[in-house]
Amino acid sequence: MATRAMLRVPRERSITNRIATKYRFLSTLVLAEHEGGSVKASSVSAVEAAKSLSDDNSVSILLAGSGPSLQEAAKHAASCHPLVSQVLMSDSEKLIHPLAEPWAGLVHLVQKKGGYSHIIAASGSFGRNILPRAAALLDVSPITDVIKISGTHEFVRPIYAGNALCAVRYTGSDPCMLTIRSTSFPVPPISDSARSDAAPIFQVDLSTFGEGAIGKSRYIKHSSQNTDRPDLGNARVVITGGRALKSVENFKMIEKLAEKLGAAVGATRAAVDAGLVPNDLQVGQTGKIVAPELYMAFGVSGAIQHLAGMRDSKVIVAINKDADAPIFQVADYGLVGDLFEVIPELLQKLPEKK
Repeated sequence: MATRAMLRVPRERSITNRIATKYRFLSTLVLAEHEGGSVKASSVSAVEAAKSLSDDNSVSILLAGSGPSLQEAAKHAASCHPLVSQVLMSDSEKLIHPLAEPWAGLVHLVQKKGGYSHIIAASGSFGRNILPRAAALLDVSPITDVIKISGTHEFVRPIYAGNALCAVRYTGSDPCMLTIRSTSFPVPPISDSARSDAAPIFQVDLSTFGEGAIGKSRYIKHSSQNTDRPDLGNARVVITGGRALKSVENFKMIEKLAEKLGAAVGATRAAVDAGLVPNDLQVGQTGKIVAPELYMAFGVSGAIQHLAGMRDSKVIVAINKDADAPIFQVADYGLVGDLFEVIPELLQKLPEKK
């Protein structure tokens, strides 16, 4: 079982030698998400996480899709991080949309050919959808929401909505499969010389990738907001509104404030459930995990599920008319006041974004 706490030691070989032999050659496969011809920042963070496994780690990026967008994303992936040793490109109409069934079949195919010691994906909707099914096909137990890598098979992940940290040792068979929180593995600036030294790009042989990889789920549509605001998961500043805003019209005040600050817009689950904003703006345990330099919460009570998604923010500012709101317990700065008075005043005094 993958959860065994003890390892049986053969008499003729010490456990130190066994571990050294088993983990001497590490190779990691990163499941990368791409959009608009570029690899998403969360997937680049997964490459950065692979760096924590070993300095000698060989990292391959797996991309799938079809058409010019895939070709451009592969070129971007080849130079997105100096640790990348190769890019594996799977060009097929069956893989245009990131459905779990075909993607899991692809991961199974690539793993059987490559024999990777680790498989990593970012802990977003993409990774959470694909990795568990791929792990089932490979008969291993995945480890989710990793925030720290202590060794080749030792990890730290939050439990109880982030109120405790759990140290996990993986003792199962290869591959060791992880989803990582991208906010815990920030990518340092990459020099121009490192970008110019691009990794080679190889085409994955899909001749054995048949109809059996296509499951019962099907793609219906993709909806996104046309906005110039930064991505919620990687923004330096996040402005979040809660159910206290009461209506879609009132929530536009949050959007105006975000435009002035060049910030991303977030929302609580209660605000999403009330239909104030789309669910892709939800911050929390069942939404997106963010860790911006500045997090401003307006009308957010501070439910434990929400705090799990933003407690790692560098500076937290809370505005709530309830002085006993739990959000004030984690806030660096708090203001007890009516958000319908505070936000208009901020909009009036803040200069326009240049």
